[in-house]
Amino acid sequence: MIIRSSSSGFLHPVPSDITPQAAYQSRRDLMRQLAAGSAGVALAGWGLRDAQAQMARPGQLPPLASVPTKMAGAVVMDKLTPYKDAATYNNFYEFGTDKSDPAKRAHTLMTDPWSVEIEGLVKKPARVNLEDLLKWGAMEERIYRLRCVEGWSMVIPWIGYSLADLIRRVEPLPGAKFVEFVTQADPKTMPGLRSSVLDWPYLEGLRMDEAMHPLTLLAFGMYGEVMPKQNGAPLRLVVPWKYGFKSSKSLVKIRFTDKQPVISWEKSAPQEYGFYSNVNPNVDHPRWSQATERRIGEDGLLAKKRKTLMFNGYETQVGQLYAGMDLKKFF
Repeated sequence: MIIRSSSSGFLHPVPSDITPQAAYQSRRDLMRQLAAGSAGVALAGWGLRDAQAQMARPGQLPPLASVPTKMAGAVVMDKLTPYKDAATYNNFYEFGTDKSDPAKRAHTLMTDPWSVEIEGLVKKPARVNLEDLLKWGAMEERIYRLRCVEGWSMVIPWIGYSLADLIRRVEPLPGAKFVEFVTQADPKTMPGLRSSVLDWPYLEGLRMDEAMHPLTLLAFGMYGEVMPKQNGAPLRLVVPWKYGFKSSKSLVKIRFTDKQPVISWEKSAPQEYGFYSNVNPNVDHPRWSQATERRIGEDGLLAKKRKTLMFNGYETQVGQLYAGMDLKKFF
Protein backbone atom coordinates (compact mmCIF):
# COMPACT_ATOMS: atom_id res chain seq x y z
CA MET A 1 0.00 0.00 0.00
CA ILE A 2 1.39 3.41 -0.98
CA ILE A 3 0.20 6.52 0.85
CA ARG A 4 -0.42 9.42 -1.52
CA SER A 5 -1.30 12.97 -0.68
CA SER A 6 -3.84 15.15 -2.47
CA SER A 7 -5.01 18.73 -2.42
CA SER A 8 -7.80 17.75 -0.08
CA GLY A 9 -5.50 16.06 2.42
CA PHE A 10 -5.60 12.45 3.57
CA LEU A 11 -8.62 10.22 3.63
CA HIS A 12 -9.90 9.59 7.13
CA PRO A 13 -12.35 6.70 7.17
CA VAL A 14 -15.01 6.80 9.85
CA PRO A 15 -16.65 3.36 10.19
CA SER A 16 -20.30 3.18 11.06
CA ASP A 17 -19.70 1.00 14.06
CA ILE A 18 -17.74 3.52 16.13
CA THR A 19 -19.46 4.02 19.45
CA PRO A 20 -20.84 7.58 19.86
CA GLN A 21 -19.41 9.75 22.61
CA ALA A 22 -20.67 8.49 25.97
CA ALA A 23 -21.73 10.63 28.86
CA TYR A 24 -18.67 9.98 30.98
CA GLN A 25 -17.87 13.57 31.99
CA SER A 26 -16.68 13.33 35.57
CA ARG A 27 -18.37 15.39 38.24
CA ARG A 28 -15.01 16.60 39.50
CA ASP A 29 -13.96 17.95 36.11
CA LEU A 30 -17.29 19.64 35.54
CA MET A 31 -17.11 21.42 38.89
CA ARG A 32 -13.57 22.56 38.13
CA GLN A 33 -14.65 24.00 34.79
CA LEU A 34 -17.65 25.72 36.29
CA ALA A 35 -15.46 27.27 38.96
CA ALA A 36 -13.12 28.55 36.27
CA GLY A 37 -15.99 29.85 34.19
CA SER A 38 -14.94 27.70 31.26
CA ALA A 39 -17.64 25.05 31.09
CA GLY A 40 -19.20 26.69 28.05
CA VAL A 41 -15.96 27.19 26.10
CA ALA A 42 -15.65 25.02 23.01
CA LEU A 43 -12.44 22.99 22.93
CA ALA A 44 -10.41 22.18 19.84
CA GLY A 45 -10.54 18.67 18.43
CA TRP A 46 -12.61 16.41 16.25
CA GLY A 47 -16.07 17.79 16.78
CA LEU A 48 -15.77 18.23 20.53
CA ARG A 49 -19.23 19.57 21.32
CA ASP A 50 -19.14 19.23 25.08
CA ALA A 51 -16.61 19.76 27.85
CA GLN A 52 -13.53 17.53 27.92
CA ALA A 53 -14.55 13.89 28.37
CA GLN A 54 -13.07 12.30 31.47
CA MET A 55 -13.76 9.22 33.55
CA ALA A 56 -14.08 9.50 37.32
CA ARG A 57 -10.79 8.65 39.01
CA PRO A 58 -10.65 4.97 40.05
CA GLY A 59 -9.05 5.75 43.42
CA GLN A 60 -6.38 3.05 43.17
CA LEU A 61 -3.28 5.26 43.03
CA PRO A 62 -2.31 8.87 43.83
CA PRO A 63 -3.95 11.50 41.61
CA LEU A 64 -1.97 13.19 38.85
CA ALA A 65 -3.11 16.70 38.03
CA SER A 66 -3.71 17.60 34.39
CA VAL A 67 -5.74 19.89 32.17
CA PRO A 68 -7.97 18.78 29.29
CA THR A 69 -6.01 18.91 26.06
CA LYS A 70 -6.92 21.42 23.38
CA MET A 71 -4.95 19.60 20.70
CA ALA A 72 -6.91 18.71 17.59
CA GLY A 73 -7.24 14.96 17.22
CA ALA A 74 -6.05 14.16 20.74
CA VAL A 75 -9.48 13.13 22.07
CA VAL A 76 -11.45 10.32 20.44
CA MET A 77 -15.20 9.96 20.74
CA ASP A 78 -15.13 6.23 21.55
CA LYS A 79 -16.35 4.89 24.88
CA LEU A 80 -13.56 4.53 27.41
CA THR A 81 -12.26 1.10 28.35
CA PRO A 82 -13.09 0.36 32.01
CA TYR A 83 -10.09 0.92 34.27
CA LYS A 84 -10.27 -2.60 35.63
CA ASP A 85 -9.73 -3.97 32.12
CA ALA A 86 -6.99 -1.52 31.15
CA ALA A 87 -5.11 -2.27 34.38
CA THR A 88 -5.39 -6.06 34.29
CA TYR A 89 -5.11 -7.00 30.60
CA ASN A 90 -1.57 -6.10 29.62
CA ASN A 91 1.46 -7.06 27.57
CA PHE A 92 4.56 -6.41 29.65
CA TYR A 93 6.77 -9.42 29.07
CA GLU A 94 9.27 -8.33 31.70
CA PHE A 95 6.67 -9.68 34.14
CA GLY A 96 5.43 -12.66 32.14
CA THR A 97 3.76 -13.51 28.86
CA ASP A 98 0.23 -14.05 30.14
CA LYS A 99 -2.09 -11.01 30.00
CA SER A 100 -2.71 -11.28 33.76
CA ASP A 101 0.96 -11.60 34.74
CA PRO A 102 1.84 -7.87 34.86
CA ALA A 103 -1.03 -7.01 37.23
CA LYS A 104 -0.02 -9.92 39.49
CA ARG A 105 3.73 -9.39 39.47
CA ALA A 106 4.55 -5.76 38.67
CA HIS A 107 4.23 -4.69 42.32
CA THR A 108 7.89 -5.68 42.63
CA LEU A 109 8.95 -2.86 40.27
CA MET A 110 10.80 -0.14 42.17
CA THR A 111 9.86 3.26 40.73
CA ASP A 112 11.29 5.54 43.43
CA PRO A 113 13.90 6.83 42.84
CA TRP A 114 13.76 6.88 39.03
CA SER A 115 15.74 8.68 36.39
CA VAL A 116 16.05 8.67 32.61
CA GLU A 117 19.36 8.96 30.83
CA ILE A 118 19.30 11.10 27.68
CA GLU A 119 22.29 10.45 25.45
CA GLY A 120 23.60 10.31 21.92
CA LEU A 121 23.43 13.07 19.34
CA VAL A 122 22.16 15.89 21.56
CA LYS A 123 23.64 19.14 22.79
CA LYS A 124 22.41 18.54 26.32
CA PRO A 125 22.87 14.91 27.37
CA ALA A 126 21.83 14.34 30.96
CA ARG A 127 20.44 11.96 33.54
CA VAL A 128 17.13 13.51 34.56
CA ASN A 129 15.22 12.63 37.72
CA LEU A 130 11.54 11.78 37.40
CA GLU A 131 10.63 14.80 39.55
CA ASP A 132 12.23 17.09 36.98
CA LEU A 133 10.80 15.27 33.97
CA LEU A 134 7.34 15.84 35.38
CA LYS A 135 7.95 19.57 35.01
CA TRP A 136 9.28 19.59 31.45
CA GLY A 137 5.83 19.93 29.91
CA ALA A 138 2.27 20.86 30.81
CA MET A 139 0.35 17.77 31.90
CA GLU A 140 -2.63 17.12 29.63
CA GLU A 141 -5.29 14.44 29.54
CA ARG A 142 -5.61 12.89 26.09
CA ILE A 143 -7.96 10.08 25.13
CA TYR A 144 -6.31 7.77 22.63
CA ARG A 145 -7.15 4.48 20.99
CA LEU A 146 -4.64 1.73 21.74
CA ARG A 147 -4.48 -1.05 19.12
CA CYS A 148 -2.46 -4.18 19.86
CA VAL A 149 -0.85 -6.09 17.01
CA GLU A 150 -2.63 -9.16 18.39
CA GLY A 151 -5.98 -7.79 17.22
CA TRP A 152 -7.47 -6.26 20.36
CA SER A 153 -7.89 -2.62 21.31
CA MET A 154 -8.70 -0.23 24.16
CA VAL A 155 -9.53 3.46 24.63
CA ILE A 156 -7.52 5.04 27.44
CA PRO A 157 -7.33 8.53 28.98
CA TRP A 158 -3.58 9.14 29.34
CA ILE A 159 -1.86 11.97 31.22
CA GLY A 160 1.38 13.45 29.97
CA TYR A 161 2.89 15.86 27.46
CA SER A 162 4.19 15.66 23.92
CA LEU A 163 7.55 13.92 23.63
CA ALA A 164 8.53 16.88 21.43
CA ASP A 165 8.67 19.04 24.58
CA LEU A 166 11.50 16.87 25.92
CA ILE A 167 13.25 16.65 22.57
CA ARG A 168 13.35 20.42 22.15
CA ARG A 169 14.87 20.81 25.62
CA VAL A 170 17.80 18.49 24.94
CA GLU A 171 18.45 20.00 21.47
CA PRO A 172 19.23 17.14 19.06
CA LEU A 173 22.21 17.61 16.76
CA PRO A 174 21.61 17.85 13.00
CA GLY A 175 22.74 14.25 12.54
CA ALA A 176 20.06 12.82 14.83
CA LYS A 177 17.57 11.01 12.60
CA PHE A 178 16.09 8.47 15.02
CA VAL A 179 15.24 8.14 18.70
CA GLU A 180 15.77 4.87 20.57
CA PHE A 181 13.93 3.99 23.78
CA VAL A 182 15.23 1.57 26.40
CA THR A 183 13.01 -0.08 29.00
CA GLN A 184 14.12 -0.99 32.52
CA ALA A 185 15.66 -4.47 32.77
CA ASP A 186 16.12 -5.43 36.42
CA PRO A 187 16.20 -9.21 37.03
CA LYS A 188 15.56 -8.67 40.74
CA THR A 189 12.18 -7.01 40.18
CA MET A 190 11.19 -8.27 36.72
CA PRO A 191 10.78 -12.07 36.78
CA GLY A 192 9.98 -12.23 33.08
CA LEU A 193 13.59 -11.42 32.24
CA ARG A 194 14.41 -15.04 33.02
CA SER A 195 12.58 -15.91 29.80
CA SER A 196 14.37 -15.96 26.46
CA VAL A 197 11.30 -14.73 24.57
CA LEU A 198 13.22 -11.52 23.76
CA ASP A 199 16.71 -10.11 24.14
CA TRP A 200 16.70 -7.72 27.08
CA PRO A 201 16.51 -4.82 27.64
CA TYR A 202 13.46 -4.07 25.52
CA LEU A 203 14.36 -1.64 22.73
CA GLU A 204 12.07 0.50 20.58
CA GLY A 205 12.56 3.38 18.19
CA LEU A 206 10.96 6.13 16.15
CA ARG A 207 12.03 8.24 13.23
CA MET A 208 12.70 11.79 14.38
CA ASP A 209 9.63 13.25 12.66
CA GLU A 210 7.47 10.58 14.33
CA ALA A 211 8.99 11.36 17.72
CA MET A 212 8.41 15.08 17.18
CA HIS A 213 4.79 14.68 16.13
CA PRO A 214 2.58 16.37 18.75
CA LEU A 215 0.43 13.25 19.21
CA THR A 216 3.44 11.24 20.39
CA LEU A 217 2.96 11.30 24.14
CA LEU A 218 5.31 10.90 27.07
CA ALA A 219 2.79 9.55 29.57
CA PHE A 220 3.07 9.58 33.36
CA GLY A 221 -0.47 8.54 34.25
CA MET A 222 -3.88 7.38 33.15
CA TYR A 223 -7.48 7.69 34.37
CA GLY A 224 -6.52 10.72 36.46
CA GLU A 225 -3.87 8.90 38.48
CA VAL A 226 -0.16 8.09 38.30
CA MET A 227 0.75 5.25 35.95
CA PRO A 228 0.10 1.75 37.31
CA LYS A 229 3.23 -0.36 37.37
CA GLN A 230 1.72 -2.99 35.09
CA ASN A 231 1.00 -0.29 32.51
CA GLY A 232 4.55 1.04 32.40
CA ALA A 233 5.20 3.15 35.49
CA PRO A 234 6.55 5.64 36.12
CA LEU A 235 6.67 6.89 32.51
CA ARG A 236 6.09 5.40 29.10
CA LEU A 237 5.63 6.27 25.47
CA VAL A 238 2.22 6.34 23.77
CA VAL A 239 2.22 6.46 19.95
CA PRO A 240 -1.48 6.09 19.12
CA TRP A 241 -1.25 5.40 15.37
CA LYS A 242 1.14 2.47 15.83
CA TYR A 243 0.65 -1.00 17.26
CA GLY A 244 0.92 -1.05 21.03
CA PHE A 245 4.36 -2.64 21.29
CA LYS A 246 5.83 0.57 19.85
CA SER A 247 4.79 2.41 23.03
CA SER A 248 7.68 1.48 25.32
CA LYS A 249 7.05 1.16 29.04
CA SER A 250 9.14 2.02 32.14
CA LEU A 251 11.68 4.09 30.23
CA VAL A 252 15.23 4.44 31.57
CA LYS A 253 17.06 5.71 28.49
CA ILE A 254 16.32 7.86 25.46
CA ARG A 255 19.08 7.78 22.86
CA PHE A 256 19.39 9.99 19.76
CA THR A 257 21.13 8.34 16.81
CA ASP A 258 21.84 8.68 13.10
CA LYS A 259 21.02 5.02 12.46
CA GLN A 260 17.67 3.24 12.53
CA PRO A 261 17.51 1.21 15.75
CA VAL A 262 16.97 -2.53 15.58
CA ILE A 263 13.93 -2.86 17.83
CA SER A 264 13.36 -5.92 20.01
CA TRP A 265 10.45 -7.48 18.12
CA GLU A 266 12.05 -6.78 14.76
CA LYS A 267 15.18 -8.56 15.95
CA SER A 268 13.18 -11.49 17.32
CA ALA A 269 10.88 -12.00 14.30
CA PRO A 270 11.72 -9.63 11.42
CA GLN A 271 9.24 -11.33 9.07
CA GLU A 272 6.40 -10.47 11.47
CA TYR A 273 7.31 -7.15 13.09
CA GLY A 274 8.73 -4.20 11.20
CA PHE A 275 10.28 -0.99 12.44
CA TYR A 276 7.30 1.21 11.54
CA SER A 277 4.42 -1.03 12.68
CA ASN A 278 1.74 1.49 11.77
CA VAL A 279 -1.80 0.23 12.33
CA ASN A 280 -2.90 -0.86 8.86
CA PRO A 281 -6.01 -2.96 8.11
CA ASN A 282 -4.64 -3.63 4.60
CA VAL A 283 -1.40 -5.28 5.75
CA ASP A 284 -2.01 -8.50 7.66
CA HIS A 285 0.23 -10.08 10.22
CA PRO A 286 1.65 -13.29 8.72
CA ARG A 287 -0.48 -15.33 11.14
CA TRP A 288 -3.72 -13.31 11.33
CA SER A 289 -5.76 -10.57 9.73
CA GLN A 290 -5.49 -6.96 10.86
CA ALA A 291 -8.75 -5.90 9.19
CA THR A 292 -10.79 -6.11 12.41
CA GLU A 293 -10.22 -5.87 16.14
CA ARG A 294 -11.84 -6.83 19.42
CA ARG A 295 -12.44 -3.95 21.83
CA ILE A 296 -11.60 -5.05 25.37
CA GLY A 297 -14.48 -4.54 27.80
CA GLU A 298 -17.22 -4.75 25.16
CA ASP A 299 -19.60 -7.60 26.00
CA GLY A 300 -17.01 -10.34 26.30
CA LEU A 301 -15.28 -12.52 23.73
CA LEU A 302 -18.45 -12.91 21.64
CA ALA A 303 -18.81 -9.18 20.96
CA LYS A 304 -18.90 -8.17 17.31
CA LYS A 305 -15.49 -7.15 16.06
CA ARG A 306 -15.06 -3.62 14.77
CA LYS A 307 -13.24 -2.55 11.67
CA THR A 308 -9.66 -1.47 12.15
CA LEU A 309 -9.00 2.13 11.08
CA MET A 310 -6.04 3.16 8.96
CA PHE A 311 -3.36 4.52 11.29
CA ASN A 312 -5.79 3.60 14.09
CA GLY A 313 -8.01 6.51 13.07
CA TYR A 314 -5.25 9.14 13.10
CA GLU A 315 -4.67 9.28 9.33
CA THR A 316 -5.63 12.95 9.09
CA GLN A 317 -2.97 13.83 11.65
CA VAL A 318 -0.10 11.52 10.64
CA GLY A 319 -0.68 10.33 7.08
CA GLN A 320 1.66 12.96 5.65
CA LEU A 321 4.58 11.39 7.53
CA TYR A 322 4.41 8.43 5.16
CA ALA A 323 3.50 10.09 1.86
CA GLY A 324 5.00 8.10 -1.02
CA MET A 325 6.02 5.14 1.18
CA ASP A 326 5.05 1.58 0.32
CA LEU A 327 3.54 0.51 3.63
CA LYS A 328 3.54 -3.14 2.65
CA LYS A 329 7.30 -2.97 2.29
CA PHE A 330 7.90 -0.60 5.20
CA PHE A 331 5.54 -2.32 7.63
